[in-house]
Amino acid sequence: MIRVGVIGYGYWGPNIVRNFNNGDLSRVAMVCDQRPESLHKVQQSYPQIQVTRDSAELINSTEIDAVAVVTPVWTHYDLAKAALKNGKHIFVEKPFTFTSAQAEELVNLAEQKNLRIMVDHTFLFTGAVRKIRQLIDDGTLGNLYYYDSTRVNLGLFQHDVNVIWDLAPHDLSIMDYLIQERPLGVVATAERHLNGLEDIAFLTFYFPQNVIAHINVNWISPVKIRTTLIGGEKKMVVWNDLEADEKIRVYDRGVEKVSGEGIYEMLVKYRTGDMWAPQVEHTEALKKELEYFADCIHTNRTPINDGKAGWRVVQMLEAANQSLRSRGAMIELSDEEVIAA
Repeated sequence: MIRVGVIGYGYWGPNIVRNFNNGDLSRVAMVCDQRPESLHKVQQSYPQIQVTRDSAELINSTEIDAVAVVTPVWTHYDLAKAALKNGKHIFVEKPFTFTSAQAEELVNLAEQKNLRIMVDHTFLFTGAVRKIRQLIDDGTLGNLYYYDSTRVNLGLFQHDVNVIWDLAPHDLSIMDYLIQERPLGVVATAERHLNGLEDIAFLTFYFPQNVIAHINVNWISPVKIRTTLIGGEKKMVVWNDLEADEKIRVYDRGVEKVSGEGIYEMLVKYRTGDMWAPQVEHTEALKKELEYFADCIHTNRTPINDGKAGWRVVQMLEAANQSLRSRGAMIELSDEEVIAA
């Protein structure tokens, strides 16, 4: 049984505690939060769980095997590093760290100590994303052309990070999981309207083989939209995460070049076929993710959303920020992986 300590019991923390505590392979031993009212809620719901306002008490406890860091991003590095140094596996809320250099250091430290890192890229465990990955892997979509995502709503405004660091990690982690190649570069534009931080942004990533990805994130939209289009040479997918039933629709539609050598001689044929909605799992993604984390610790496996995956997302976030500070200049991305020191 994996004994888990959870640091942070704010918006997302209660979900982490509930799922870890109900898991077949895990139990929550202690929760840390600096707010007495949050700890009171823990004691009301889980009287058997110890509580503390001191993160060092939790991290140093010999009764804890893994630490979940569910706090603002600027605190992730120090808490995660302390936990790893004390021999604890770590589960860290997205984004992994505030800089890619911090992420790289944590990855190297975990490898030196043979400890597992998992970054909370929850969407990778949804039935929808798993089904799309299957459609890509089995060749149903053919070669990919584009990934186009809209993730907008009214709020919630953050005070420590802009809309890119708040919302884009979801799409960047999904994109990293679905598209097998690393992006070559990114162009980002954004604007500030209310609290001094960018609240609307547009990111464009360029990949090898003419694959392009576009991500629109927005805190000031009048409606909530969670829609992703993925185009391939054979089939195209529309994923609407707000749909209760048919979250994924696969369209047998596309365009094919049929003859001609030059641009003026080229002819195209439009293909319009059937649409179908494949069945997807409806189990809670976070439940599957935390069960998977506990199993990876038990079996000494590397998670798909490990520290290196978290590092890749942070690297893309840093490059996007650099681009928007340069008013949309193209920022090249390194294709090198983290290498243990």
